Amino acid sequence: MELDGDGGHPAAWRKSTPAPASAFDPARLRGVVLAAESAGFHAATFGDAAGPDNGASESGASEHGAPENSLGRLNALQRAAFVAPLTRSIALVPEVDTVYTEPFHVSTQLASLDYVSRGRAGWLVRASASGAEAAAVGREPADAPRRTREAAASIEVGRRFWDTWEDDAVIREVPTGRYLDVERLHYADFEGQDYSVKGPSIIPRPPQGQLPVLAPAGLLAAEAVAAGAVDALLVSAPTPELLAAELRDTAAALAWDATPGAGRQPALIAELDVVLDARGEPAAARLAQLDRHAVWESPRARFVGSAADLTEMLAELLTVAAGIRLHPAVLDVDLEELAQLVLPALRRRGVLAATAPDASFRQQLGLSRPVSRYASAGAAVVHSAGVPSAGATAGN
Repeated sequence: MELDGDGGHPAAWRKSTPAPASAFDPARLRGVVLAAESAGFHAATFGDAAGPDNGASESGASEHGAPENSLGRLNALQRAAFVAPLTRSIALVPEVDTVYTEPFHVSTQLASLDYVSRGRAGWLVRASASGAEAAAVGREPADAPRRTREAAASIEVGRRFWDTWEDDAVIREVPTGRYLDVERLHYADFEGQDYSVKGPSIIPRPPQGQLPVLAPAGLLAAEAVAAGAVDALLVSAPTPELLAAELRDTAAALAWDATPGAGRQPALIAELDVVLDARGEPAAARLAQLDRHAVWESPRARFVGSAADLTEMLAELLTVAAGIRLHPAVLDVDLEELAQLVLPALRRRGVLAATAPDASFRQQLGLSRPVSRYASAGAAVVHSAGVPSAGATAGN
């Protein structure tokens, strides 16, 4: 479930229980994430588009569904880190940009999130097209080909950094005073079209070894996906009727493009906006009321109806998708219905796996823990007992 702001609808703040100014309050964030975990959701995602300057969709409100004057907040990765120690089973997957954020910082911050969540972190890849975000770091907006290229490069850099420390690099030898085995630290040595990265990371290998990486279908070139850049693809379609067909087409394309030796194909996760009958009010009426303030424009399929009908739809989708990411219209209202009626019904049918306390996100996705790609490499990058230097990036 996407847990950003008050909900997916741009006027969601008008129907939320808390005051609009509390949409991004820490106590509010804590309550929402714990409610989603208690309901049995497997993962929480956190959007990270820019705040007030990223396009108001109604007077005084942003695309996040809250008044503009409430949008000063921590970024998605920081919000995930805040709730990580409070949770035990729900995976925490922040959206992190790959174009205007240094890949060294992305990889190390995500590794830190994996530690604080005890192996429940993931990375939802974003490639920003925002002119305001480009200006904030002194760059011109990247065109579509560059966004695709830099997204793939950032993922590759992140994966290399997570491997630069072998699992047993930290030895803590008290008699000799050696903290690290320098033979088990390695250069990332990435040379790309837009920047180069040396490494190694400044953080030991994450608990999961490699964090699961999720990306929207179509963001990356087919060659990068076939080579194993991502662990899951988020699949969208304009209508519910087309969503299952799009999932099948994507699966067929992945099978056709698979690179020999690249490993298993990425899991497919369906994207779905949700407006439910709730609190005695039909879903269509709820949506009409919200749309009078601002129209919900979304590239995703949208379900509008009862909890029972949604249960049927989700059960059908789960025959062709590994999972479904729900975007509730109004978080407070729709989460309540999903928790009480939809998820229990799916579990009774046996189509929704139970959550497991302390299970890693990789375990949830059925992924084994990989060995560092550098484990057999012989070249050390540090020739003293000190802490390695930070990686350097240039040109990004």
